[in-house]
Amino acid sequence: QVQLVESGGGLVQPGGSLRLSCAASGIIFSRYTMSWLRQAPGKQREPVATITSGGTTNYADSVKGRFTISRINTNNTVYLQMNSLKPEDTAVYYCNARIVDNYWGKGTLVTVSS
Repeated sequence: QVQLVESGGGLVQPGGSLRLSCAASGIIFSRYTMSWLRQAPGKQREPVATITSGGTTNYADSVKGRFTISRINTNNTVYLQMNSLKPEDTAVYYCNARIVDNYWGKGTLVTVSS
């Protein structure tokens, strides 16, 4: 059974930092492209950051220079380091694993507010 479990969300003030984690099980993690996506209230889910099996990364323009995606294959975990957070980063953040098949976590809420 495939599981993706996100953690690390919470309430943070503007300008603050959070690190999200996504622990995967039931897949050969190192073979998968891993992504973080987010969905703000009333909006569609949007991609935030992606890291391929080879370590190539890609970011949404809105988070470039502020967010960093990384992975540790021996831990079956992908991370999203989020710095200089803004209120518009408030959303539920989802972890995604894909090759041909596609798996999702249940999400973790990030709230950026003073």
